Amino acid sequence: MSTALVIGGGPAGLMAADALLSAGVPTTLIEAKPSIGRKFLMAGKSGLNLTKMEHMGPFLAAYGAATGNLTPMLNDFGPQDVNAWAEGLGQQTFTGSTGRLFPKTMKASPLLRAWLKRLNDMGLESRTRWRWTGWTDEALSFDTPDGLQKLSAAVCVFALGGGSWARLGSDGDWAMPFGAAGIPVMPFQPSNAGLKVDWSTHMIRHFGAPIKNATFRAGDLISRGEAVISARGLEGGGIYPLTPALREGAALTVDLAPDLSIEAVTARLARPKGKQSLSNHLRKALNLTPAAQALVMECARPLPTESGALAQLIKALPVAHNGPRPMDEAISTAGGLGWEGMTDALMLRDKPGTFCAGEMLDWEAPTGGYLLTACLATGLWAGQHAARYCQM
Repeated sequence: MSTALVIGGGPAGLMAADALLSAGVPTTLIEAKPSIGRKFLMAGKSGLNLTKMEHMGPFLAAYGAATGNLTPMLNDFGPQDVNAWAEGLGQQTFTGSTGRLFPKTMKASPLLRAWLKRLNDMGLESRTRWRWTGWTDEALSFDTPDGLQKLSAAVCVFALGGGSWARLGSDGDWAMPFGAAGIPVMPFQPSNAGLKVDWSTHMIRHFGAPIKNATFRAGDLISRGEAVISARGLEGGGIYPLTPALREGAALTVDLAPDLSIEAVTARLARPKGKQSLSNHLRKALNLTPAAQALVMECARPLPTESGALAQLIKALPVAHNGPRPMDEAISTAGGLGWEGMTDALMLRDKPGTFCAGEMLDWEAPTGGYLLTACLATGLWAGQHAARYCQM
């Protein structure tokens, strides 16, 4: 019998294994895919955003409804700790102008290699292509290349991810055996997802163009950033944080001149345009790009001629949409294991010795380092408490 099993080879599972091994607990890591850390590597393809270097007040607030549940874990392993952890693995870091922390290599692979070497040097055993299928009495059952296998352990940490990116391992299939065992699981919903918009043919030539330096609003949520016009709708960091409101049907508005007041926009639009076209007038008066102008024309044509009414549109352009993109296209998911089914140690109340971590817990956060930090923090927390439980 293995002393500890960690099921799931993403950041939360690796951090749980690190905590267990650091406490001297022999640990076996089990991953359904042929290799470990696939979603982690995918996240690093566009530059691995490790965390957000900011004060804990606004940092914790980014987790919304789950802040109270996550606060102890994030206080124990917050942005400064993430920085120290990465540099402890030999990866120099830097903080960008927005406070986001990156490894200087801008890649996930060197960090993952260093981390796996550390774990292997501590004695980690690994099993890949082993998919957990449920409990059989007190044993855990796995579908493996050699057929059905059953394992038992003193403690187990589940870190099986959410319900998006199935091809990388986060397919949410674990929810069925958990639900069958009477463990509360909240339905998965897309989070940090693109937005479905049915464009007219006039927008085709703008596909791939960014709407830069805009403020996006949906319900009570506000996000300043960039969104890319795509054949499917709008994608990007300016849209993703609004997903909780957008999936509830909230209207989307875009402020294309966020640094100017409505009065300033009105005054600029009121300048004589002479023989200029409206496009040239908007470009010169407000520095609107062709993509931003196309968005205005698409969403509000025919445009008002009165400068005050046009300014209102520029400052709060309504964009009709059909909700977020499908869940498997989302960066992450909301929903998962209900907090009421776990102790403060992240141990399942109905299965003593079984702990859970990462995106399989019911929380969501915007991109920008918040997701990865909470996965690492909950993985560490679950692993440390599993080690203490094992040694009782």
